[in-house]
Amino acid sequence: MIGHLSVLGAYTIFGFNIIICKELTNTHLVSSLGLFCFRSVGACLLFWLVSLFLPKEKVASKDLLSIFAASMLGFFLTQLSYLESSKFTTPLDTSIICSTTPIFTMFFAAIALKEPITLKKAGGVAMSFFGVIMLVLNTISAHGNGITQSMPIGIVLMIGNCLFFASYLGIFRPLIQRYHVVTFMKWIFLFSTLVAVPLNIKELTHLPLAEMNSSYWLQLGYIIFFATFIAYFLLPIGQKQLRPTVVSLYTYVQPLIGMVTAIVLGMDRLTWQKIVAAVLVFTGVLLVNKSRARGEKLEVKG
Repeated sequence: MIGHLSVLGAYTIFGFNIIICKELTNTHLVSSLGLFCFRSVGACLLFWLVSLFLPKEKVASKDLLSIFAASMLGFFLTQLSYLESSKFTTPLDTSIICSTTPIFTMFFAAIALKEPITLKKAGGVAMSFFGVIMLVLNTISAHGNGITQSMPIGIVLMIGNCLFFASYLGIFRPLIQRYHVVTFMKWIFLFSTLVAVPLNIKELTHLPLAEMNSSYWLQLGYIIFFATFIAYFLLPIGQKQLRPTVVSLYTYVQPLIGMVTAIVLGMDRLTWQKIVAAVLVFTGVLLVNKSRARGEKLEVKG
């Protein structure tokens, strides 16, 4: 239960983060890489600060290279490709392409972790996928980013985003299970900071501080503290306890958050199609969760 609540909490935060990121991106005060740097540096400082109050945990030298790869796939490339692709894709196309992440994760987990693709697991993923597509197609959304037609570069970047994060979820679970969440994440964000800051040092030293009002800083604070520090603290807790495909299915919480927010703000309305779509999404999650991996079956029999 803790695993499910942790992942649900993380993706709920991510759901609101999508809205806030679009708001900040539309101001054009800071580039996509600049926003990423703020997130990376902020979370890095917070995780290393928290680690000072916890028992020291040594990371094996052989694991540092793997953690670096996890940092690039799970945060640096994932976040940067998403922020960049949103400039060139419509909200509809973005949502539909993002819906493929659990499918990619299922295959990465099958290859890297030898998790069998059972009929129940495949059926659950398919059910949730069709549910979220149904939800996206029946949701009225404002074209906040001004894009009316997706460009090829945006579609390529968004597919890359899905592949990067799916590989992170599908490959690195054993590595995450070896270390405390704070230990693992402090190295994840240290590596991403060391890569991102040198690439964006010119912009960071010439920030338009006079134009960044209190509202901008509050939204930026949400992105750094909640959508990065808290969310990436919760996500590995879920990864330790849940299989990659189950974790990835919670990405479908994000369009549900968008739907609820739009309804509350009067930008959309609740229909039977949306209710059916939500039921399909969560039924699919339950099916995948009940689908046991081969190793778990053998352990129960023994």
